[in-house]
Amino acid sequence: MKTIIFATSNKDKMRELREILKDCPFEIKTMKEAGLAPDIDENGSSFEENAMIKAKAVISLCKGLEGDIIAMADDSGLEVDYLDKAPGIYSARFLGEDTSYDIKNGYILDKLKGVPDEKRTARFVCAIAAVDKNGREAVVRGTIEGIIGHRIAGENGFGYDPIFYLPERGCTTAELPREEKNAISHRGRAIEKIKKIVSEW
Repeated sequence: MKTIIFATSNKDKMRELREILKDCPFEIKTMKEAGLAPDIDENGSSFEENAMIKAKAVISLCKGLEGDIIAMADDSGLEVDYLDKAPGIYSARFLGEDTSYDIKNGYILDKLKGVPDEKRTARFVCAIAAVDKNGREAVVRGTIEGIIGHRIAGENGFGYDPIFYLPERGCTTAELPREEKNAISHRGRAIEKIKKIVSEW
């Protein structure tokens, strides 16, 4: 059985990944579960570059481990067109690394106060990179389009989910049932793509 070591310490993201990959014939481990603590400097200029940096940092520590191991990492964020696609690759560090998402979401809502819906377009982006011990590499992107809502709403998501509104569903991604969100989310779409690739490795 292949083992996927996922480069994240975000518990919400890891829960979501396990839910999406629950039917896969892979063992899923966090870096902590694998006993790894890489020092990663995310200095890429795109979601794809940052995801690959993280995946390579993890696989470099797996050379001495036995088994068929794939290091996987994602870099994801929110692009708000009215804010010149900010926060983008800086989504997690937006307004400071330790700033709560309540503050981040409130700040974005304030910046878009009075802006009409047609100018509130935004998208979630997720790039997922995979690298194995044989040097095979792949990186994919998943996106979901929406708009920035006018208020914080929903308890089922995390991060920017409570302000990311889907007009066709009439709710934010934080108001969707988890299974429905995972099926249409940027992360869900990227995972489906990368799953097909690594299954053939």
